[in-house]
Amino acid sequence: MARKKLHRPIAAMAKKIREYRALKNRPRDSQRFALDYETMIRPFTNKRLPVLAWEDVRNENRLFTLLCQLRLFGIGRMVTRKSWLWQYDEPCYWVVTKVRVDYTAETLDHGKAWGYLTFRGKTYNEVKEIDKVMYHDWRMVPKHEEEAFKKFTPVSVETIQCVPYPPLLRAMILAQRQKEGKLNTEEPLIDLEKIISFTKDYFQNQKKAKGTPV
Repeated sequence: MARKKLHRPIAAMAKKIREYRALKNRPRDSQRFALDYETMIRPFTNKRLPVLAWEDVRNENRLFTLLCQLRLFGIGRMVTRKSWLWQYDEPCYWVVTKVRVDYTAETLDHGKAWGYLTFRGKTYNEVKEIDKVMYHDWRMVPKHEEEAFKKFTPVSVETIQCVPYPPLLRAMILAQRQKEGKLNTEEPLIDLEKIISFTKDYFQNQKKAKGTPV
């Protein structure tokens, strides 16, 4: 018979206290992502930023560097990223709906933010936490340019339905047609939209077949 586990209230309370102290003493974002702009080294980890990021660090802003300058920390405003502007033609942006500021930061330029994401013209209807807020990559969309920034004409994408078989499979299909006496000269193609399911009997019949068409 298994020994019944005893309830130890003092041990459980001590565990909760340890977890609370660890949570309280964890480093804040203002400590983790602090940066010496002269040496490009983060004091908390003592690691230097990649050389390719130095130009953006000097010329671009973190998200909260922009939000801390606005009324209500930019709630309701539209923000985007430089990498999105360079990489995609479709509009990509966040609409800020909620902000939690790290008040231990000296200039209040750290924290967490939530909002609605529109990525490549597609808007998601659920509020999500904005990621990569510490990147020096953020730009504020001016209020008078927001409507023009949202405008987007979808481009029709041509889908490929059929593709040719690989050379060996193509040769096997043509040889099988010739063996069966079929005079079909149509090029064999793979239908990408067709769903094919193989049963157990199919593989058993394949094992019983002798030889190959080629």
